[in-house]
Amino acid sequence: MAGCDLVGDPAGVRARIGHVAQHSGAGDEQRVGEELVLQGRLHRLSTAEARRRAAALLERLDLVGTERRAVATLSGGQRRRLDIAMGVLHRPRLVFLDEPSSGLDPQSRRNLWDHVRTLREEGTTVFLTTHHLDEADALCDRVLVIDHGRIVAEGAPEELKRAVSGDLVTLGAARPELLLPVVRRLPGAREAVVSDSRLSFRVPGGDALLPDLLRHVDGAGVTLDSVRVQRPTLDDVFLTLTGRSLREDDRAA
Repeated sequence: MAGCDLVGDPAGVRARIGHVAQHSGAGDEQRVGEELVLQGRLHRLSTAEARRRAAALLERLDLVGTERRAVATLSGGQRRRLDIAMGVLHRPRLVFLDEPSSGLDPQSRRNLWDHVRTLREEGTTVFLTTHHLDEADALCDRVLVIDHGRIVAEGAPEELKRAVSGDLVTLGAARPELLLPVVRRLPGAREAVVSDSRLSFRVPGGDALLPDLLRHVDGAGVTLDSVRVQRPTLDDVFLTLTGRSLREDDRAA
């Protein structure tokens, strides 16, 4: 792990990895600056070096001015950024983030995502666990979908969405059932469903197929009321692979 043998050199592993737990690891009554310096000292930095790195991280993570505040007085977003600062103060090569944005409001989540991207851009490998699949889509170069402890898919987010789900195309018409023969001739089209005045189906590369589709619809003499192409999400991937949405079973990851 991070270039060290996990069994033969556990101390080397600990020196090269960082961990940000799902729940804050900072003491409520401790001051922010003191917690960061203590974290540095635990990793055998000198007090002066720990203070220097703490000051740099406070600035980078938008925490300047909180140094003398008790951790309990911080907002949820500030606490998560403090957790990240504590996890990377010793400059690890690999950081584990466990549900980093859990409980945060949308603005704080987006702000936290920016800081995680910065870690990645600076060369730190980030191992992220999350139940928010939009978070995995936004941050991860490679995604592993785990269902009941078993890896059921892995790959880049776009790769998974193309291979597993395809685009969702919805056509509106007075008699959408007349469109079924047209859709069935499309390469890769599947899951065609007629509901009220809509026909929905999934197909790889819906945007690219749309011009041909419209020509075929016109040739069939059907007038469309609306056309919608919706790119798949990782939620769609999870539902396709497991048969249920992630929110229906919090035990899945």
